[in-house]
This record gives sequence, C-alpha cells and structure tokens, in this order.
Amino acid sequence: MPAISVTDRSIVSSRVFDYPRETVFDAWINPEQLSRWWGPKGFRNTFHKFDPKAGGQWDFTMHGPDGMNYQNRCVFEEVIKPERIIFTHLQPGHEFEVTATFQKVLEGRCKLIFEMLFTSKDECDLVRSFVLEANEENFDRLEQVLNSTAKHIGINQ
Repeated sequence: MPAISVTDRSIVSSRVFDYPRETVFDAWINPEQLSRWWGPKGFRNTFHKFDPKAGGQWDFTMHGPDGMNYQNRCVFEEVIKPERIIFTHLQPGHEFEVTATFQKVLEGRCKLIFEMLFTSKDECDLVRSFVLEANEENFDRLEQVLNSTAKHIGINQ
C-alpha cells in the first residue's frame, strides 16, 4: 500500500516493491530502464545527457500525452549505491530537490521513499494538486518495468 506525507514544503511518497533494493536502485541509474518509466502515465522520455554521479547532469525531454514537450534539467547531488540518490530539478518556477532512499525490507523487498523538497511553500502548493497522483503513476510504471525486466532476464520475484 502506498504511503504519502505532505508538509508545507515537501511531498513524500513511498512504496514497497517485491524486488531487492539493488534491482530497484538499478532501475534508477540505468538510462534504458529509467527512460521507460520516469513520469506519469502516458509520458515518454528522451534523454540528452545522463551522468548519475555527484555533480553529473541529467537533461531530458518528457513528451506528454497532450503532445507537448517538457524540457527538464537536473543535477545529481549524491549517488550512493544502492542506498540513496539525491538530485536537484532545476526549472524556474518548478525547482525542487529529490531524495530517493532505497531501504531493505524483509524477504528481499525494497521500500522506496521518494521525497520532493521545494524551495518554498508556494512552489509546493503549485504542484500539490497533481503530483501525489503523478508519483503513484510513476511508481506503477516503475513496477511494470521491474516486472518486465525480471521476466526478460529470468529473475524470480
């Protein structure tokens, strides 16, 4: 069951996946996998630059189901395999820091905690109405990629 927490400047979503944390973490740093699941339902991605290390850039275009293209630029602050990824999303008017934490749970499962910390309450308020559902759709898409990748390479859940 998903868990959600909201404060004045942050939105935290979490979910337990039936895969080891190394597998879930790899889906975040493997650009082929990440491009398949990043973003809400109906979105596609084109990665222009992806360097998942401290100081590395992640530049990409999200192609929305509305036909619009959304340019994104992020900078990785910290990448500690398989524990944590921190990056800053740098869009004027839509700037926030993401901390993705990968926790081991019983029976080879992983709890993913996804925290978005905004620079102000106003910025958080601008996205709050849609980001909770969008994060859940993102997790759904991640789960689909994990399932298809596991079947492709013969991993049993």
